[in-house]
Amino acid sequence: MSEIRPAAVAGMFYPDNETSLKGMVQQFLAQATSSGPAPRAIIAPHAGYIYSGPIAANAYHLLENSSQNINRVVLLGPSHRVPLLGLAATSASSFATPLGLVEVDQDKIKKLTKLRQVKLMDEAHSMEHSLEVQLPFLQTILTNFKLIPLVVGDASARKVCEVLELACQGPIQDQIQDQQTLIVISSDLSHYHDYATANKLDTQTSQAIENLDGNKIGYEDACGRTAVNGLLMYASTHSLKAEIIDQRNSGDTAGDKEQVVGYGAYAFR
Repeated sequence: MSEIRPAAVAGMFYPDNETSLKGMVQQFLAQATSSGPAPRAIIAPHAGYIYSGPIAANAYHLLENSSQNINRVVLLGPSHRVPLLGLAATSASSFATPLGLVEVDQDKIKKLTKLRQVKLMDEAHSMEHSLEVQLPFLQTILTNFKLIPLVVGDASARKVCEVLELACQGPIQDQIQDQQTLIVISSDLSHYHDYATANKLDTQTSQAIENLDGNKIGYEDACGRTAVNGLLMYASTHSLKAEIIDQRNSGDTAGDKEQVVGYGAYAFR
């Protein structure tokens, strides 16, 4: 991979024009209805913006009043294209979107790759959309931050939790988890059921997330299940409580109701 990881799905999942993209994200955020204290972690969907953008915006809207307090984002999303054992880090110095460059925290990446389950694998990042579609929201909301992007493959919740522990560790070796680090987990919910079935399944998944019960979330329930379950374990360890912020599907936003994809937004405080 080149030093800069270029945008791979601009013009497909979201506009490839800076002005259009900025306007779309700002409109989503302006229409968001979420409220409450700033979260330590969020789960947000990763489909095309016309489908999942309004749901993602409700998660990111919670960060608006604390944007200057966040200086690092740990971003995990599932691998859709490359078979992968463990988690894939990147050698890129920054990720590009039409809104500009996001600097990668390579110092933290070097520490993470000392874990057996984390490896440098640029191939896993080159065409992966689950991480990329979160970046314009982060660029719009946050003032100045570094990114720790990780593509998640086959790994246990405990292994993912271990990565989150190290990724969120403050500058002092034994310091409590850094309050200026935000965790973002990228995941959609159920896929290609009819509207009523999807609502039922996604409500069950949302309740499992709220109860921090990863045992009830399977691959058919959330494509980012592995990263989600790692976050649920991390949340349990750090006494974080989960809240359902929004739950809808493509039938509610820009698609028909015969075969829908589910989307959820969740906050951990």
